[in-house]
Amino acid sequence: MERRDFLKAGLVTGAIAAGGTVAATATKASAATQSIPLRRLGRTGLDMPLLGSGGASYGDNHATAYGVFTPEFDDRVAMVRLAYDKGVRYFDTARIYGDSESVTGKALHDVRDDVFINSKVMVNTADAVRPSVEKSLEELGTDRVDAMQLHGPIVERLPFETLMEMHAELDKMRDEGMIRFIGLSGHSRFEKMLELIETEAFDTLLIQHGYMRKGFNTRHSLEQAEYQEMCLARAHEIDMGIIAMKVMGAVVFGHNAKNLVPEFDEAEYALLPRAAIRWALQDERIDVMTLGLSLPEDLDANIAILNGDLAITNEDRLLLARFAKEAYEAEVIQGMRIV
Repeated sequence: MERRDFLKAGLVTGAIAAGGTVAATATKASAATQSIPLRRLGRTGLDMPLLGSGGASYGDNHATAYGVFTPEFDDRVAMVRLAYDKGVRYFDTARIYGDSESVTGKALHDVRDDVFINSKVMVNTADAVRPSVEKSLEELGTDRVDAMQLHGPIVERLPFETLMEMHAELDKMRDEGMIRFIGLSGHSRFEKMLELIETEAFDTLLIQHGYMRKGFNTRHSLEQAEYQEMCLARAHEIDMGIIAMKVMGAVVFGHNAKNLVPEFDEAEYALLPRAAIRWALQDERIDVMTLGLSLPEDLDANIAILNGDLAITNEDRLLLARFAKEAYEAEVIQGMRIV
């Protein structure tokens, strides 16, 4: 079977993580797996299912921010494994997402060669990079990650020179086989991100890309919106793999929608995720879209959306605009700092 045909069966081969061998643990693809569209993840050359799993929502220190209570550890492990069984192959996590790395590692340990695991470094000095990566590997229960990114909060606050020193440390670990690709992530300070993209030293970009002009806990100025577009344009030009995050606006269009705007039309709450996903995917530069995984039923709902017509409609745009108008006035959004 040719590699592309094998991936279309919903199974990312060991070529992603282990030098080109097909993992012995590969199983038959389900109908849901077969239906997730594929896109090439930039210069990595890997064909990836468009739907990726965002690990912040199932870390024990983040989940309640998304409008749900945190399930027990083993329940979250089972949920991540269910994502794999349904065809998800890109799993995003980070050192600061509570126990998210441990959940990810336990869920995927026996199918490690079939998945792409991305984690992040958030330290203050280059000397601290290696210990952070080693701790991530320990928590994940693996000897390598497919991508290690500089986490957005340090991209926002540390000098360019320090960030490039950190890249140099990650590059050493790439030579040692601990990391395959090096990336960036971020919710804001896109002018700093653009400066790093211009080095052409990074392989992937995990970037806020949703209808709402906000990150996790900040709002974007019009200037930031323009820098964000420059980041996407330049990253696409140099063939970085582009991963969209905050498609649901973190606390906006998903489970938290009713808490944020409690008096919106009841029948339209269920349509918000589809509209938000269609809005993000009209941008063909997006290679993978990470959606927060809070409850098992989220998987089937998201896969069903991706199976349907992804063309954004005027009704979608009107729904998003009407809801966003109310959401921007909510106390939690008004309290966010504008950057």
